[in-house]
Amino acid sequence: MAADGCGAPAQDTALPASVDIEKETVLTGTVVNEEGESVQGAYVRLLDGSGEFTAEVVTGENGQFRFFAAPGAWTLRALSRFGDATGEVEASLGLNETKLSVSR
Repeated sequence: MAADGCGAPAQDTALPASVDIEKETVLTGTVVNEEGESVQGAYVRLLDGSGEFTAEVVTGENGQFRFFAAPGAWTLRALSRFGDATGEVEASLGLNETKLSVSR
């Protein structure tokens, strides 16, 4: 099931059984507000090492997001009604987890 307004699959679902995290790089995380509550409906953008837009997903019910990417330096940018946040990730093979705290 795709998130509203976005072609990405639902972000709150578990990783598909076909994903081998020993061979793939997965960037996953949660967007939270200043009170630490998860933010549903935030747009999370994935930017490559040069700052170029690569992909975008909408956070699920629990504020979760997920991207499949290559190992390397990535920037995550969250945009929401509670404010924005930016985070840097040096991704390696496997599951790379992060949290973005949005504020105004």
